[in-house]
This record gives sequence, structure tokens and C-alpha cells, in this order.
Amino acid sequence: MTKSLPKAELHCHIEGAAPPSLALEQARKYNVETGHFIRDGIYVWDDFTSFIAAYDLVADLFRTPEDYAHLAETYLLELAAENTIYSELFVSPDHGEAVGLSADAYLDGIAAGMIAAKEKTGIESRMVIIGERHLGPENVLRRATETAKHLHRHPLVTGFNMAGEERMNRVADYARAFDIARDAGLGLTIHAGELVGPQSVIDALDLVRPSRIGHGVRAIEDADLVKRLADLGTVLEVCPGSNIALKVFPDYASHPLCRFIEAGVRVTLNSDDPPFFHTTLAMEYERAETVFGLSHDQIVATTRTAIEAAFIDSDTRTRLLALV
Repeated sequence: MTKSLPKAELHCHIEGAAPPSLALEQARKYNVETGHFIRDGIYVWDDFTSFIAAYDLVADLFRTPEDYAHLAETYLLELAAENTIYSELFVSPDHGEAVGLSADAYLDGIAAGMIAAKEKTGIESRMVIIGERHLGPENVLRRATETAKHLHRHPLVTGFNMAGEERMNRVADYARAFDIARDAGLGLTIHAGELVGPQSVIDALDLVRPSRIGHGVRAIEDADLVKRLADLGTVLEVCPGSNIALKVFPDYASHPLCRFIEAGVRVTLNSDDPPFFHTTLAMEYERAETVFGLSHDQIVATTRTAIEAAFIDSDTRTRLLALV
């Protein structure tokens, strides 16, 4: 049973973590009609494109720093109740700007929720800034530049990432943004190898040189790449429930989680956008045992890997590892 195990998560998008009940509460607050993206208490979408559209509609329901504080605290309290000791939240100031919030106001709101959750439960958390790939290279470059410039104001921001439509543009188009983030001392991760095959992961390794890859599961199609990931020690932020929901793989029997572990690739368990994919971090841990057949020690190893790969200071890492 995994219920009592300490858990850690490195890959979850904050707007995508909003429970439908909270989204409906926000919709009533702003008098927004939700029938086209929430029905019978669940989010409605058909494929990756419509999922992104639904995600953006949910994000539009959070319009003030207080809204974002409420969202962050709600999700982190949910995680803490599942015995989660650490969470990295993927945060996109572009969503804040879309509703008229400055990046600072957006991040301040999320930070307030994170601090409140820690005060209530002890859960540790950090933010990873997202550059949205489909908004273009110049926008991602601007996001990295502004993040680096204002980093002193946001101590809970410790990483930089790129998400969005993986099939748009080349990784090379965004490499400069990651150079800026690296020079600012931020940890680097990047979405790759989800909707696009192994070459996406190869490009990420060659051009971004991240310590982690978001998803990365399509690397399984290239044996040499799998060995390279193992040799480098690159950590994969694996999100099985997301991969099945988005039809990256047709079923769990086809999912490569176990093959990566057998090949010596470092993996972690994550929920990505949990209510959109009808999952939770606790369910991902349970599924690792009951569906994938991982042993107790293998599951604990994924948690240790998450803490070891987290974008945190050494003292916090030592303290969290002691809990695992």
C-alpha cells in the first residue's frame, strides 16, 4: 500500500491542478458560463488541442493574486493530505498577464498560497517558471529575461521550464532563453518527448542541457537515447495518467515506465494536470504498485529521486531526504 508513503512531485501545472469545484466557484464569482468546458463536475476536452483550450478557459477564472493564493493553497493542502512532503508548481506568468496581472503580482499570489499551506501542514514547495512554447521564441526569451531580472523578489522561484505545443518550432529557437535562466542560477527542465518522438529529447539534451526532462517518454523509441539518459543521470518527470489520457500510449501495458527503470533511467511520478486527467499524485503512486507492479523499494526510489532532482537548496534537500 502506498497511502502512507511520503511522496514528492516535480511536474504539476498550477492552473491545471484546479479542482472543477474550485473552477465553478470562480466562475460564479466572475459570472462566467462554464457549460462548454465543465460538465457534470468534470473538465471536457477531446485531444491535446482541446485540452489546451479547456486549460486556458480554467486559467481565465483566476484573476487576482488572492485567487491564485487560494488555488495554490487548495492544491498543496490536497497534496499534504496524501502525505506529500514536496511539490514543484509549474507557473506561467503568461496566464496572469492574460487577465491583467503583472508577473510579480501573479507570482506573489501563488507564493502566498504556498506559504499558507506550509504553515498549516509543513509541505515544502517551489515554483518553476514556464515559458509557453506556442507563444513563440521571443516571448519565451522575454519570460526568461524578466524572471532573471526579478529573481531577488521571488525566493520561491527556483527553476525554468518550457511547456505548451511541442509540435511548434524547434528547440534551437528557445536555447538562448535557457542560457539566461541557467546563468541566473535556475534549475532547468523542459517538456520534450511527449507529443514528439525521440529527436525532441535529443535536441533538449544537446541544446538546453537540462537536469530533468518533462515527460520524455517517447525516448523509449530509441535504445541509444535511453542509454544516454541513463548514463547522464537525466531525470524523467513521468506522468503516466496524463500519457494515457492524452493517448501518447494506448494503455498502461504499453507505457514504458518499467522499461526505463530496468534500463537504469532515473524516473519520478507526477500528476501533470490532475483533475483534467482524472488522477492525483496519490493515484499515480498507487498505480505504480498495482498496475506497473513496482516494488516498495522502487516506489520509494522514485520519491528519493524527486528530492535529489528538486530545485532546492542543500539543507532543504537533506531535511526532506531524511523524511523519505
